[in-house]
Amino acid sequence: MDKLQNTLTEISQLTKTIETNYPELYQFLDENPITIPSESNPSINKKILQDYLDSLKQLLKNHLETRKKI
Repeated sequence: MDKLQNTLTEISQLTKTIETNYPELYQFLDENPITIPSESNPSINKKILQDYLDSLKQLLKNHLETRKKI
């Protein structure tokens, strides 16, 4: 349970950071394909949340790398 709570906390913090510091990126979080379930009542587990956190980190990393090139 502790790992799950830590992952949820990290997701919340990263989402808040993106919302506050990168509003141009925040608008795309709703469109992130990993957030769209392929079934009507998906079960959420540690792996799914960790995958989502990893996708948020990758999204921010790519955004920052792209901004540097501009």
